[in-house]
Amino acid sequence: MTKLNRRQTMALMGAAAFTPMAPAVLRAQTAGLPDTMIWSTYDVGSTGYVEATAIADALIKAHGTRVRLLPSGSGVGRLLPMLQGQASNAWLANELYFATRGIFDFATPDWGPQNLRTICGRPASFGIAVTEESGIETIEDLRGRRMAYAAANPSVSIKVDTMIASKGLTRDDVEVIEFPSYGDTLRALTQGQADAAGSALTSAALNELEASPRGIRWLSFDPNDAALWENMNEIAPLFSPFRETIGVGVTGKDPVDIVAYKYPMITVKHDANADETYAFLKAVHESFDAFKDAAPIMERWHIDLISSVPLDAPLHEGAVRYLQEIDKWSDEQQAWNDGAIAEIDALREAWPGFLEANSGLSEEEFATAWDEARAKATADL
Repeated sequence: MTKLNRRQTMALMGAAAFTPMAPAVLRAQTAGLPDTMIWSTYDVGSTGYVEATAIADALIKAHGTRVRLLPSGSGVGRLLPMLQGQASNAWLANELYFATRGIFDFATPDWGPQNLRTICGRPASFGIAVTEESGIETIEDLRGRRMAYAAANPSVSIKVDTMIASKGLTRDDVEVIEFPSYGDTLRALTQGQADAAGSALTSAALNELEASPRGIRWLSFDPNDAALWENMNEIAPLFSPFRETIGVGVTGKDPVDIVAYKYPMITVKHDANADETYAFLKAVHESFDAFKDAAPIMERWHIDLISSVPLDAPLHEGAVRYLQEIDKWSDEQQAWNDGAIAEIDALREAWPGFLEANSGLSEEEFATAWDEARAKATADL
């Protein structure tokens, strides 16, 4: 994640903490916002925290609503405050996909598929970086080559698995080399221990690779290759085409066709107040000019980008109502949203019976059995 220096972080935290009193409450109520909100976010200094802080500051100044940020370093830690009613919303990444499907950390009797919705999410790019010296130029060229994976990091692993599946490859087709952490997978490229790794295009660890004799190249994903995107969507329907102009080894003059997912996604429970989710998205949209220059990435909170699908969970009815009102909602978006809701409903309907029949299994057996049950429950959708 992008880091801020101490002065920048403290300045932004101070801005978010400032909360005007009585007149501010009236302004918040007039805008349809709660007079106080708590947002569960990524850790202090992360990109997600910076973005939440910038938007909180804009809403405080425009509407006077009090905003408190509640940072956490884990997906479960970001979800729990919202599910327990201690936070108004949660700013999530792929843990939202895992939670709504009941997989990875959520494939346990205590969790299972969660009924969640999004208000919006901004596109974030992700790709497969290779060393220039490897000679790898296409996804197909990865066959038999050394692919770095991070241990116990499903958020990154599912992206890599999905991207190599775009050309029909699986882990069996590459030489999987496992490293302790995400950062270690990127350093492995510079150190000659791997040929390819999945990464955000702005990862600072890749600067060393770009400057090294090994060099860096990003593999391209043709936005017009229908079969490629169909293959990816069969694994995880999270991605859409994106032409990236910012990143290590990438410029406006030398862009790369890459994949985009959503991070962060502002998430609420399915039964959140529709008027409040409507008002929240409206406030973010109308405050865009006030926060878009807070950091380079903030320009990607433009309404045309944050209203796009797919996301890791369907949009909340209040958000949909606002997008319809401003003519930013299409029949295609509605069809996607209906399908995403149907998937969650099918999984939640299957869960009680599955849990009763499989509660005595080991953790690994339970997760494997749920994968099979999950596939059956959604086979006809």
